Amino acid sequence: MCTPSTSALKSIAVLTCFSLLPQFAQAQIDQGQTGLWSMYFWNASFDDSVFGAQGDVQYRQWEVGEDLEQLLLRGGLTWRPKSMQNTVLTLGYANITSGTFGPSNAQSTENRIYQEALLGQKPASWLHLRHRFRYEQRWVEDQDLRTRFRYAIFADIPLNGVEPGPGSIYLAVYNEVFVNGERDIGRSNDVELFDRNRSYAALGYGLDNGPRLQAGYMHQESASFGKGQLQLSLHQSF
Repeated sequence: MCTPSTSALKSIAVLTCFSLLPQFAQAQIDQGQTGLWSMYFWNASFDDSVFGAQGDVQYRQWEVGEDLEQLLLRGGLTWRPKSMQNTVLTLGYANITSGTFGPSNAQSTENRIYQEALLGQKPASWLHLRHRFRYEQRWVEDQDLRTRFRYAIFADIPLNGVEPGPGSIYLAVYNEVFVNGERDIGRSNDVELFDRNRSYAALGYGLDNGPRLQAGYMHQESASFGKGQLQLSLHQSF
């Protein structure tokens, strides 16, 4: 029986590494590539009740026009306590399908339950602020139950002297930080305590029939990559 020489084993190892390089390159997210998020947000009140509903649909692409990043479907029941002015509490559910960067068609799914508190504030006549606190319980495919804490601050600044509504032109900005509730996610895998941060700026316009359009740019910095995204969104109240 012939035993391979040491030099032959080294050659095989080198060739194997080179053969795997294209796969590793495909898995690495192109941080210079600009993606696109197309989004629809809605909220509704049940007549004059303190209860209502809200939700959003988001289609995210790693690159403008192609390569699925995520399809997110989310909805929840809302409560506006009379004793807490400008406050909305939400209990909701989300389903997320995530794609793999590059030519691979591999996908994973996630189901998520979340609790949220949204607090409105108007510290000046020209400034509308909202603080959002969200706690998520996440069932990600092939992972243990995960939790995540999120805090976002939103600001809308009128640019033409018109309050948010028909004919208003405004600047919309926000920043949101994500923190993982635990690092061990099962199967001998772990994640960083810091999950990601999103910073966003956009121009918004209030349409005559009520909805608002926003077009802007977001930079997302995660524990493993940083990437820019164009964002187009429609916001509607019923």
